[in-house]
Amino acid sequence: MRYVGRFAPSPTGPLHAGSVVAALGSWLDARAHDGRWLVRIEDVDTPRCPAGTDRLILQQLATLGLTPDEAPTWQSQRGAAYQSAFDTLVANDHAFPCACTRKQLHDAQGPRERHGELVYPGTCRPERGGLRGQPPRAWRF
Repeated sequence: MRYVGRFAPSPTGPLHAGSVVAALGSWLDARAHDGRWLVRIEDVDTPRCPAGTDRLILQQLATLGLTPDEAPTWQSQRGAAYQSAFDTLVANDHAFPCACTRKQLHDAQGPRERHGELVYPGTCRPERGGLRGQPPRAWRF
């Protein structure tokens, strides 16, 4: 499989130095692996995304010679694809609803290292009784 690198800016303002470094690093990595370089605009936080900022970012990248190998995609336009993937996970029993609160999940795990990973204990897995009549709060994979 051919290497694919990507840069995914949130269009909340013009690119800053850190974003330019990330874009350049991603672009160089794709080139070093004889791969493709893609841009995906992370425009799902609409209140924070001023109109036209996505075009400004693409223009800034082009000015720097960082042009994607395919047309950019916008995260906000991919809802149907994500829904289809989610539906497939549910249909194949790879995703299930969970009624646990964050506190319940934290308490169920027991002691852990400070800042350690919080691993889902499986309390709402179908084979462990499922939701037990409670409303779902999230989906687990």
